[in-house]
Amino acid sequence: MREYLKFYIDGQWVDPIEHTVGTTINPATEEPSGKIALGGVQDVDRAVQAARRAFKSWSKTSREERLAVMERILEEYNKRSADLAAAITEEMGAPAGLAGGFHIHLGLGHLTTAIEVLKEFAFEEKIGNSLIVKDPIGVCGLITPWNWPVNQIAVKVFPALATGCTMVLKASQESHFSAQIFTEILDAAGVPAGVFNMIQGRGSVVGEALAVHPEVDLVSITGSESAGVQVAINAATSVKRVCQELGGKSAHIILDDEQMAANVAGAIGGVMMNSGQTCSASTRMLVPKARMEEAIAAAQEAAAQVTVGDPNSEVAMGPVVSGKQFESIQGYIAKGIDEGATLIAGGVGRPEGLDKGFYVKPTVFANVTNDMVIAREEIFGPVLCILGYEDLDDAVAIANDSDFGLAGNVSGVDLETARNVARQMRTGAIYINGGFDFHAPFGGMKRSGNGREWGEYGFHEYVEIKSLVGYEPAAG
Repeated sequence: MREYLKFYIDGQWVDPIEHTVGTTINPATEEPSGKIALGGVQDVDRAVQAARRAFKSWSKTSREERLAVMERILEEYNKRSADLAAAITEEMGAPAGLAGGFHIHLGLGHLTTAIEVLKEFAFEEKIGNSLIVKDPIGVCGLITPWNWPVNQIAVKVFPALATGCTMVLKASQESHFSAQIFTEILDAAGVPAGVFNMIQGRGSVVGEALAVHPEVDLVSITGSESAGVQVAINAATSVKRVCQELGGKSAHIILDDEQMAANVAGAIGGVMMNSGQTCSASTRMLVPKARMEEAIAAAQEAAAQVTVGDPNSEVAMGPVVSGKQFESIQGYIAKGIDEGATLIAGGVGRPEGLDKGFYVKPTVFANVTNDMVIAREEIFGPVLCILGYEDLDDAVAIANDSDFGLAGNVSGVDLETARNVARQMRTGAIYINGGFDFHAPFGGMKRSGNGREWGEYGFHEYVEIKSLVGYEPAAG
């Protein structure tokens, strides 16, 4: 049983001023796995004040000084990667191979990319007779989710550090084990006191306190649409910057070619990874309507190969994160059946042989229409919808007919056609034939949020643009 009852403020592990103790549940066993302190408004204020004091000196550090700190973090991260992976499996049910693989690789990739970007980032540039300066924005409130816990912390903390900001991290209650270990890594790396602070707590208390605090200059949140909206409302009173990476209902357009069946099968595995708990997962698969039966056969075969079970064994899928999430997903599956979609894999209830733990069957619906609830709302579980399209114009129209615009995929042999389709999709990131790039900006359109993370574009979220007009004397 883990116990994390202290917060990290001003370079020290301290007792909370006001808190309750929460119990965490292992999603694979439904048994208690730890205790956590849930802080209050006074704890937020203490952390913010520490960050404000530290900003005076950290914001003036040189590129070289920040690089030295981040290189030390890299060294400590590599030492603790196995601990981070074990925590992720325990807290949110990611299979050990996934937790120790892609989960840890994402955090490492964002750190090494931030180091690479920092080495060349232009904090000053001349335009006309003016000098344009990119100053650190100040104290940042960072609110992160549970589904890719280290990734979402890393993609905010490292750019903030690199640009000279100070911060207060509030991680999800569902993923506080990895947040604690991440904080231990930064402490061991010697991040100066007050530059990074971490408190735990409920979003309705700690998250709100961060958003309304007058000494917080920016709030960056990754979470649900409703949480992002509430943060923006709370932040409006002090006119602070709000960066939101919210929900998605991404489309995967499969082109009509000889690779269609193989691309359908590959897409099934992509959605089921992490038990479908990925905001960018392409849970709307678009296939040629004339080849729907072929797509169904490929999807059924691929879904049957997705193994589900104890995340400490060699399985493709562990449980979903909580009982609440399990019940929500079950409701959506039942809704899909009621709406008349064709259930071709999975369904309601736990997989056979699993009578305990929040396990969901890998579920696929075919003959889905884009007006169905399961095609419009984010389910955040291992549930995929297959929709048919008449031609590519129809496919693009269906893909863009969504309140969300976070991500998307296009797969096909003809690269030029895939590129053309991707250009027409109204979404923040489109992955062509499985492309991946730590330097490519990630973020949404429409109700999926605003702003961009990853690579150099992630740095821009944490700087203010200042113009020194007349910096150069006028010619003549």
